[in-house]
Amino acid sequence: MLLATIRIKNLRLRTFIGFNEEEKIKKQDVIVNITLRYDAATAAESDSVEDACNYKILTKQIITLIEEKSFDLLEAMTADIINLIAKADKVLEASVEIDKPHALRFADSVSLTMDYKR
Repeated sequence: MLLATIRIKNLRLRTFIGFNEEEKIKKQDVIVNITLRYDAATAAESDSVEDACNYKILTKQIITLIEEKSFDLLEAMTADIINLIAKADKVLEASVEIDKPHALRFADSVSLTMDYKR
């Protein structure tokens, strides 16, 4: 086994996130960071995209999910992303952190992290 780590850093998206009335009618920024681990032995040997973890497809699916759905809680959004990633058969482990900038008055952001292991 040859474990590879892919990091998708600072994916900036807009969605409806929150349970207050204003949050339900105005999209807010979220920043998504994802770490994926998979066995890259076959991809390293073949040098073929078919043998690699296709992070581009996963990212497009995550963008669609976040931009087309609304969420009350960061927990729900993060779990939905983890569940989507878990469907990718090559992914052995994943970690997803979502930041909600300006969620608290005196903080840069509030974030939540969830992990997945096959």
